[in-house]
Amino acid sequence: MPILGIGVDILHLPRLISLLSRRGSKAFATKILSSQELRTFQLLAEQHGEDDIGRITQFLGVRWAVKEAAYKALYPIRPTWKEVTYSSFNEATGVKPTLVYRPVHDVGPANKLHVSVSHDGDYVYAQVIAEST
Repeated sequence: MPILGIGVDILHLPRLISLLSRRGSKAFATKILSSQELRTFQLLAEQHGEDDIGRITQFLGVRWAVKEAAYKALYPIRPTWKEVTYSSFNEATGVKPTLVYRPVHDVGPANKLHVSVSHDGDYVYAQVIAEST
């Protein structure tokens, strides 16, 4: 199983907060999230309210960093934002975080993505390894 690429990204959350204050979290979410992620975002916003900027920023920041890292790992394949879907750790089932690439068109050999995310304070770090099976 050869490794096709490794991508990393680090995001300074105040940068994202500034962007969200100018553009709005709904517009930003609609632009970068897959349909599955967008449903999760909408539930989060309904449950906690859009005023919970910390939780919303964390949710969007993790996905932004993961997708940036995936883009780097998959290069020269150029996925769109919506073709990459991140699911975080599920405490109820114990399922580890997953990252799935669903290209609209067949673009090459990237069959499996491995993801690791860390966040502390104002930073989110993501690493993605693209593998061919």
